[in-house]
Amino acid sequence: MAYATKRILKDEQVEQFERDGFLVVRGLLSPQETTAFRERFMTIQQDALDPQSTLRAYYAPKTLDEADGDVLKHFPRIMHPHRFDATSFDYMLDARFESVLCDLFGEEALAAQSMLYFKPPGARGQALHQDNFYLKVSPGNCLAAWVALDAADDQNGTLFVVPGSHKLDVLCPHAADLSKSFTTEEVDVPAGMEAVKVDLAAGDVLFFAGTLIHGSYPNVTRHRFRRAFICHYVPQSTLEMSSGYYPLHTFGGEKIERGHAQGGGPCGSEEWAAFQAGIEAQIQKNPGDAGAKASLEWLKKTAVA
Repeated sequence: MAYATKRILKDEQVEQFERDGFLVVRGLLSPQETTAFRERFMTIQQDALDPQSTLRAYYAPKTLDEADGDVLKHFPRIMHPHRFDATSFDYMLDARFESVLCDLFGEEALAAQSMLYFKPPGARGQALHQDNFYLKVSPGNCLAAWVALDAADDQNGTLFVVPGSHKLDVLCPHAADLSKSFTTEEVDVPAGMEAVKVDLAAGDVLFFAGTLIHGSYPNVTRHRFRRAFICHYVPQSTLEMSSGYYPLHTFGGEKIERGHAQGGGPCGSEEWAAFQAGIEAQIQKNPGDAGAKASLEWLKKTAVA
């Protein structure tokens, strides 16, 4: 399907994306934009700590006392901030993202999701995974735009990617190590491949395919955040996807809905049972782990019986 925006990527950039499954566009956002964006999200986090805040209908961080030593309960990620925050909505539909996405998709793009990760000092990372395991975009694939709002390196938990893994099918995950990951699902690096780190400056944007294996490790610094604004997009030709990401948005702001993907994806009943047993074992070790409990509920709804 053709698209109307002017092509901005060079042929070698598109070729690199097709080969490796990811592409870094340096300095897509200005220093002034990233500073203002960081300040906006820190304000949201502080305002949402107020029990009377209307933000708590969308985002409810715990106080430091309530967090009981888990900094990610005080600074949890914000899911779908575009649904209540105009700044997030505007950036999700920013024309600069649209131009790159159209060049990579080869057709018009639709916005499916936004997220904000704070990743404060001491925070766990996110185990290696593939985004289309969750979005279930068909036909084709989803595509992420990962906007670095702080400089990101191996000390404060930048992303690691597995070049070429986007050419694989979506894999069935196993239970992750919750001492290192705040999410419960993990896939292994396939034989013959390796995970490589992507160092980013504030304002750089990492675009990557939904089947690319990627993740991050803990922030081991004492004073550095690794904040990132992340959006997921799908091609205009998408016929179905997971229902929790609707409505889609065109870059003109129009809401769209397509078919709802069904079934458990790549995991048959045997694999799902093993995965569920692993999460249940983690909950038994740590009965207060709300993240593992939420993943278990999600798994039970998603798995094929």
